[in-house]
Amino acid sequence: MAYSMTGFGRGERLFGTRAYTIEIKSVNSRFCDINIRMPRIFNFADTTIRKMITDRLERGKVDVFISFDDSEDESTEVVVNEGLAKEYSMAVTKLAQISGRPDELSAARLSLYQDVLTVKQKTLDEEALAKELYETLDAAIDGMLAMRKVEGENLVNDMLAKIDILAKLRDEIETRAPGVVADYRARLSARIDEILEDDKRAFYDDARLAAEVAVFADKCAVDEELNRLISHFGQAREILRGDGPIGKRMDFLVQEMNREVNTIGSKANDIEITNRVMLMKNEVEKIREQIQNLV
Repeated sequence: MAYSMTGFGRGERLFGTRAYTIEIKSVNSRFCDINIRMPRIFNFADTTIRKMITDRLERGKVDVFISFDDSEDESTEVVVNEGLAKEYSMAVTKLAQISGRPDELSAARLSLYQDVLTVKQKTLDEEALAKELYETLDAAIDGMLAMRKVEGENLVNDMLAKIDILAKLRDEIETRAPGVVADYRARLSARIDEILEDDKRAFYDDARLAAEVAVFADKCAVDEELNRLISHFGQAREILRGDGPIGKRMDFLVQEMNREVNTIGSKANDIEITNRVMLMKNEVEKIREQIQNLV
């Protein structure tokens, strides 16, 4: 089953007063590159989160956004830094004495000073938090995989259609190839007749003409390349319709297809074959680009 690397998933869960929302989005990448944004209370789960994503998504540049809210009244507390508050108060009193100005520091004003008051999350059960968090993450990954599957199936169907186009062009080249040698022989014979006068043409050794044609036929023979393309197309169809990751396997196979097509183009001494080679290269390049988006 083919999966695209592009996708989006969202998981939402409510456990009592605790609400979790996790969003995951991914794009193409050779590896599994994960970026996580989450509240600090979940820092203990960072390694497990990354492993869960890597195990199920395998490849892609993945961005994870985790939000958490606990509506329970006693879920947070405001902590007073008593020592710092005393230091600020004494410093302001001393400043008032030095400057001769009144000490007008109120408790409300003092509370605004940096780090005097700190909002802290009360100690929570990490095991319970982890269980709830991972369940929400699984739901988000499920959503992403569903989207990746649809995108992957669309890509596979499109690539299979392109391979059918390549096979048709390959068959047209195979049909045209024998005529290339016949055309060359006719052109070469006509050129010899044009150059040599009638009385000298009778002395021309036709064996030499046959030898020239044989050399040309050997140089422009593309039978091996055409046969290898049949094999490559068959393997590509098998991979695309099979199970498991296919991106890297197809990437290698497309390189082989491209090599055979280029060889045919370099050997072909015929405009019709050259035109079909250009069309084939265009289709191979489209497949190569699409493969970059497959796991």
